[in-house]
Amino acid sequence: MNRIIILAITLLGLNPIYAQQEKILAPTPPMGFISWNLFEGNISEDIVKSLADAMVENGLKDAGYEYIILDDLWHGERDENGNIQPDPKKFPNGIKVVADYVHSKGLKFGIYTDIAEKTCAGMEGSLGFETQDAQTYAAWGVDYIKCDYCYAPKDVWTAVERYTKFIEAVRATDRDIVFALCEWGQRSPWLWGERVGAQLWRTTWDLRDTWEHGRYGQGYNGIMEALDRQVGLEQYAGPGHWNDPDMLVIGLKGTGSSSSARGAAGCTSVEYEAQMGLWSLLAAPLLMTCDIRDMDADTKRILTNKEVIAINQDVLGKQASRVLKNEQKEIFVKPLADGSWAVGLLNRNGNKTTEITLDLSKQLKINGEKVRVRDLWLHKDLGEFDGTVALDVAPHQCRMLRIEVL
Repeated sequence: MNRIIILAITLLGLNPIYAQQEKILAPTPPMGFISWNLFEGNISEDIVKSLADAMVENGLKDAGYEYIILDDLWHGERDENGNIQPDPKKFPNGIKVVADYVHSKGLKFGIYTDIAEKTCAGMEGSLGFETQDAQTYAAWGVDYIKCDYCYAPKDVWTAVERYTKFIEAVRATDRDIVFALCEWGQRSPWLWGERVGAQLWRTTWDLRDTWEHGRYGQGYNGIMEALDRQVGLEQYAGPGHWNDPDMLVIGLKGTGSSSSARGAAGCTSVEYEAQMGLWSLLAAPLLMTCDIRDMDADTKRILTNKEVIAINQDVLGKQASRVLKNEQKEIFVKPLADGSWAVGLLNRNGNKTTEITLDLSKQLKINGEKVRVRDLWLHKDLGEFDGTVALDVAPHQCRMLRIEVL
């Protein structure tokens, strides 16, 4: 499959768009809020403005979140010239007014489309209108485009061609716009997404607000299923090009219209904390979907932990590797720009606390040197260690550590 995709790119004669860019877009994983899972079509100008207000007032902007992204069902009809218009009832003053308001808060604005005739919810897609839509979005002040792939052919060839044409149109505008390619990992976009000019690409089906389904498929994708599909993709992540295992379900608690479908009733606080830690280790985009206007203290604690966010936003841009998988015990390690390591100790067992041992020599290549270990959830130094670090990990917990050689 990989060889077929690489051959497709070669035969199509694609030039790497990213090589033409004057600067790196999304040098660290994007952070922000995306509307679909909480609001679906119940979105409006007032709601977007209130989300921007909340991003600032609740300390999320200060923690590093910057995008407010409008997902599907914002659309109206195209005008007589083919220009896309917003729903006049939801956005009576147009999208530019909304984007300007978001920008006035020191934030960035994102929008959604689909590179087919229709979006996933049946609205106007961008196929055949690539140049017009790119120019419209740029004129509106869009900083981020999420581009879905519903109602499109299943082959990889068409996907590469369609996304290339649209991204070229986006790059031809005079605006720096991050492009999020969303075909759910079905055509191995990590092999070609960067080459066609995307800054991130979905690697899984839509994530549900649940720890684990026990099987993987469309509508059946919990935190653990998404996690497993990131293993082995480390080489494709880096500054300006990120694997995207989908949104943060933290704080939804079963309230998301889409994410809570098919029996997903929400996660525990420990499980939400684990997702935040694991997505930070994976250098994944951190896109919130809970109601940030009304967060409880625990949700805010998890989403605004600056020590954990610093792991996600580390400028080296490495995605963690899984270096141990032993029944329910797993260890993920991520090298950091300052020479230290971020480590996640994950207990997938839901019934009992277990001790997980990190072997410094085997798993971090640290031989004969002492290390200082800090727990990033406790905000506490655990002391100096030599040889191994053995810690208790509660059911479904991911202990987040920063390890520095002394």
